[in-house]
Amino acid sequence: MTPLAGQPILTAGEMRATEAAAIDRGATVDSLMARAGHAVAAVVLRLASGSPVLVLCGPGNNGGDGYVVAAALAAAGLAVRVAATGAPMSDAAKNARAGWTGPVETLADVAPAPILVDALFGTGLSRALDSTASAALGRCVAAARLSIAVDLPSGVATDDGVLFGMVPAFDLTLTLGAAKPSHLLQPAASRCGQVRILDIGIAAESSVETLARPGLPPPGPQAHKYSRGMVAIVGGAMPGAAALAAEAALRSGAGYVLLLAEGGAQAPHAIVRRPFSPEALNDKRIGALVIGPGLGRDAEAEARLDHALGAPCPLVIDGDALHLLDDRRLALVRDRDAAVIMTPHSGEFDALFGAGTGSKIDRARAAADRAGATIVFKGADTVIAAPQGPVRLAGAGNPWLSTAGTGDVLAGAIGAVLAGQPEAPFEAACAGVWLHAEAARRIGAAFIADDLARALTAARASL
Repeated sequence: MTPLAGQPILTAGEMRATEAAAIDRGATVDSLMARAGHAVAAVVLRLASGSPVLVLCGPGNNGGDGYVVAAALAAAGLAVRVAATGAPMSDAAKNARAGWTGPVETLADVAPAPILVDALFGTGLSRALDSTASAALGRCVAAARLSIAVDLPSGVATDDGVLFGMVPAFDLTLTLGAAKPSHLLQPAASRCGQVRILDIGIAAESSVETLARPGLPPPGPQAHKYSRGMVAIVGGAMPGAAALAAEAALRSGAGYVLLLAEGGAQAPHAIVRRPFSPEALNDKRIGALVIGPGLGRDAEAEARLDHALGAPCPLVIDGDALHLLDDRRLALVRDRDAAVIMTPHSGEFDALFGAGTGSKIDRARAAADRAGATIVFKGADTVIAAPQGPVRLAGAGNPWLSTAGTGDVLAGAIGAVLAGQPEAPFEAACAGVWLHAEAARRIGAAFIADDLARALTAARASL
């Protein structure tokens, strides 16, 4: 089993194409099904600890995988039962069904078992389960000690995180060959439990991958505060938000943080504070400029944003500044020589780019291309997209991040990494998102944004 981090993500169409390429190289549908089924069975055998297993099989190739699983587990000595929606429809599924010599129960009347394997429907589903299958699946998952989905929980769309009706939450999803978008996109991801990838002998490649631990080296022996990166934070109407971003930047590895704001708390004293002035933005030592946390949306805020857009350094645009980006300012973003990273949540994204259609991945890609900027489309799932470039998906974050100020902390963390590597904005955005999530993981629950900013020290030190 392979964890998700750093792995390619394939849509349903891409997965079909990848399987077709494997068949062109000599595999068959039956051989791929056999690999998949035996790989799932090996995991179930290890986790079942001798307990009885119930395998639910659908009419397609996912059901065929299930029949292979059942036969392999029975051959290994486990007590296995199979229930199905009906007869298999595809040739490979029919062949797999022929390899199962036990009885096949009716799904509507099936009794639960301690270990449940859901092989009803996997990649490519486009509709809800019928009421009989949905009720039986829910009942069996609720009664199981361990519930395992093959590829995707039945009732989940592959590409956009959509749920087709009521879908129970599984303990484990064993995805075949590659991760799929709905393993990370909400709300479907919340039904997958732990997700692990099983090798079925295909070559999965994609420009869309899961977020991985970044490779941020520690400072070298010749490092000094400016070589580590100077971050400037533009404050405004709510100075506390800018101060959070400033502390986060320091604790994420920046060597020097300049907070350009009036008023507000003074700690930590390592932050250099000065009143805002347009001239301060022209300091050539600034590696990254962050604007938006607590900026406000009045005339003064607009003026500060215009000055920031004209500054020569890389720029992180967050919060209030995103709401001030009209068509004129978006044109300025596109025309900048220095990199721009934008960090909208869903409300800010919709206000700036429109509600749109397609998956969160599709929308983030389109926004990155339109703005000519790296987009961090944040939320319970986060999509990071570069213009005409790669995409990374971060899975479910700590739900305690749903508190005021955590977005300001993220902006500061991204700014710190960007200041140290201004030529690589996409990688900086990915690293900042990872640091933010790791800090939240370390402190656990019931935290506030101030705690999160402080926890970035340990998160950065872990690399």
